Amino acid sequence: MTQAEVGASAAKPQAAAGAGVRGGRAKTFRRFRYAPAVGAGAGMVVVWHLIVTGFDIPTYIAPSPWQVLQVFATQGDILWVNFLPTLLEAVCGFALGNTVAVLLAVWFVHSGLAERAFYPIAVFINTIPIIAIAPILVLMLGNGYEPKIVIAALICFFPTLVNMVRGLKAVSPQMLELMRVLSASEREVLFKIRLQSSLPFLFAALRIASTTCVIGAIVGEWIGSNYGLGSLIIEATYNFRAPLLYATVILGAGLAVAFFVITSLVERIVLKWKPGEVY
Repeated sequence: MTQAEVGASAAKPQAAAGAGVRGGRAKTFRRFRYAPAVGAGAGMVVVWHLIVTGFDIPTYIAPSPWQVLQVFATQGDILWVNFLPTLLEAVCGFALGNTVAVLLAVWFVHSGLAERAFYPIAVFINTIPIIAIAPILVLMLGNGYEPKIVIAALICFFPTLVNMVRGLKAVSPQMLELMRVLSASEREVLFKIRLQSSLPFLFAALRIASTTCVIGAIVGEWIGSNYGLGSLIIEATYNFRAPLLYATVILGAGLAVAFFVITSLVERIVLKWKPGEVY
């Protein structure tokens, strides 16, 4: 055995050991990557408790974390009954708004006339505050689920439309030229090239929509509703039931976070070819 071969054979265990160390560090990082967020959240709760108790703030202004936690235990049935309508409205609005946005984006990419005609209208609608549109929808559709779903859909619609149009157009000219050489139809170009290239843009918009759809549903319930988290927030505010108010707000925020996490997980499953990100 030559000296070079001896050196190479000796280097292999060292390389394997180095790879093992790097792999262990990566596993440790993945295991504790949420620790800073958890620690920061726990610290904020502690600070909240110290401020409320230290300054002797009245409960109707700012309850302690323990009082808010008691609401989940003693009035959980009220929270659950109002949580389900908001969940339904947010999910339906998310599905409706994003579906319409994707279909319009496909139409705009294939028809320049349609894009020039209707894209400015979409921009104009987006400039109107959702709190101003909500009463109109309630008058038109009543106090049922329909206006809340439409409001949630509207607040999801525009970000998805903008990102989807950009994503469908973000195809390299060389790839389009190759598809033309291969005599691919417009449908084949759409499903095999354009939609694939637009997925990162689409999921970027869906992350935004996954949280804003909850906001839209709650805003719709503020305008005219006897159920839902939005209605419960108004009722708790007017009756100075601060612990219930804080618990309802936390529940709504938790719903938005859950939607965001689910969207991120779906993105990881669908976009396996996309470079990994730090979440």
